[in-house]
Amino acid sequence: MTYAGSHRLGVLSLDVDRDVFELRRQGQLLCKALGLKGHELVRVVTVLSEVGRDLLGSSGLQVELRAEERSEGACFLASFTWRGSGRPGAETVRAARRLLDRSEYRTSEEGHTLTVGQRLPSTGTSRRQLIEQAHGAVLGSGDLSMSEELRSQNRQLLRALEESRAQQEELRRLNEELEETNKGVVALYSELSSELEETNTGVVALYAELEDKTRQLRLASEAKTRFWANVSHELRAPVNSVISLARLLMASDADPLTPDQRQQLSLIAGSGSTLLALVEELLDVAKAESGRLEPAPADTDLRTLLHQLRGTLGGTAHEGVRLDIPDVSDFPRLVTDEVMLTRVLRNVLSNGLKFTTAGEVRLTVETETRGGRTWFVFTTTDTGIGIPLDQQDRVFEEFYQVLGMHQRGQSGTGLGLPYARRLTTILGGTLALSSAPGEGTTVRVDVPAELDAPAANASDPDRDAPRTAEPVGRLGSLVVVDDDPTFLGLLRPTLERIAEEVTEVTVSSRAFEVIRKRKPDAILVDLVMPAPDGYTLLGVLARDPVTARIPVVVLTSTDPSEVDRTRLTHARSVLNKTHLDRERILLALGLAPAVSAPASPVAGDAPAESGRTTA
Repeated sequence: MTYAGSHRLGVLSLDVDRDVFELRRQGQLLCKALGLKGHELVRVVTVLSEVGRDLLGSSGLQVELRAEERSEGACFLASFTWRGSGRPGAETVRAARRLLDRSEYRTSEEGHTLTVGQRLPSTGTSRRQLIEQAHGAVLGSGDLSMSEELRSQNRQLLRALEESRAQQEELRRLNEELEETNKGVVALYSELSSELEETNTGVVALYAELEDKTRQLRLASEAKTRFWANVSHELRAPVNSVISLARLLMASDADPLTPDQRQQLSLIAGSGSTLLALVEELLDVAKAESGRLEPAPADTDLRTLLHQLRGTLGGTAHEGVRLDIPDVSDFPRLVTDEVMLTRVLRNVLSNGLKFTTAGEVRLTVETETRGGRTWFVFTTTDTGIGIPLDQQDRVFEEFYQVLGMHQRGQSGTGLGLPYARRLTTILGGTLALSSAPGEGTTVRVDVPAELDAPAANASDPDRDAPRTAEPVGRLGSLVVVDDDPTFLGLLRPTLERIAEEVTEVTVSSRAFEVIRKRKPDAILVDLVMPAPDGYTLLGVLARDPVTARIPVVVLTSTDPSEVDRTRLTHARSVLNKTHLDRERILLALGLAPAVSAPASPVAGDAPAESGRTTA
């Protein structure tokens, strides 16, 4: 370690309790002069006092106070030195290491040294000026040793007695007064010392407890977010399979079904869609907590958005309850994330419909101008059972549900309102609630008319989701590598319309051998598989000259933001399994032009006549 400079501020001998008190006082003066304040100042002074008190009584105990300039910054240091067999207490050493930036203990034949220190903050004052201020603080407060000053005064008094016998009586009187003063000082010091000792012990324990609690809370929050994300990802794949299988069975070209069978499959598909929406909400809450949920602003057709809400929620109202959603027109331009805004309004309206058994649930839309900026105000009012005043803040806590008749015959996760408020905040707006038992509930959602677009996120495949017209080409052969047979069964009809020959590889360790042997026109690779995973396979394909030029498209059901783009080598695109269809695959492979026509789902693709093999 290279030192840029060391400045000695003073040396203090520690012989009696009063010296420890003086060390604390002078340490506080020096730290203030060097720029330390607040919690850092309290920690330094506390450690100096505790160490001095712990080592008091050791032979030759001294403490040197200095400031050092190091390559990484300036530091205030206190070095305690002593001789003999004394050792600092283990609790004192642990407290020093926990509270300060530096704590070193060394022992040798010549004696012992315990050095504690704290980095100095950067200020507008130069280091030279700070050092001069520190010296001035020492000089302004007198000698570092109060006991040494008292001994010097006594020596001066003795010399004065020898010089003039005539002043003997006066000196005797002064000594008596000094003795009385010392008794008062000692009594006061004893009282202060006891209070300081109790305070120091409490402060050290409090700092340790606070740091431990902070660490536990941080770890618990991180574990909760990871749990939500992992559970959501694990649930999404099988739920998608249930929905897609139900749609395949109900497709127009599938085997005929009886009315009862079709109704049962419709219930399965509807329940699966509801479960998928809950999973997506849970995943979005986890993403919002970790700061990874970003809006995608675009021109929003408010009239269409409200029409969709009217059609989606109209059938969920209790018998006799009217849902009033206006048919708006002549409103200013709205630029926001349409998906997020739809989810906010759907959650708020669904809550109103769930707890309203008579009367109506009404949505009104207005605009306001504040500070030269246009705002949309969506207000939902209902004539439901209402929410008690003491519960109105808690309904925005995740997983919390109001007790009592709010839970009778009702189901839910307790995520609706917290999720809606998070999304509203991401949209740059606010969500407020007011309610009274028996009088209904009013929820007001304010969002800006124009939301600033964030930086483009290259790792979000859904943002640049391909849209295509009729395909302009068809492959001769295609290899798909995925260990999920259910997903392959759902994707098979789509792939058979893309390629004349489709080879399915369900064991990733065999994928490279199959690809090198067949030399297909294109490859689809799942990222998450038993070793070797998709990342590893991509690296192997890129290094081999035979396979390096074959176009590769990556398939994944994980969150797009969690895909490691640096390890995708020569892959052309990343497609999300949740929104996978024939047109997206064709566009990703460069076989179709991108236009605004909507893509059809995987379940809606009818298989073409083609060959298929399984490896």
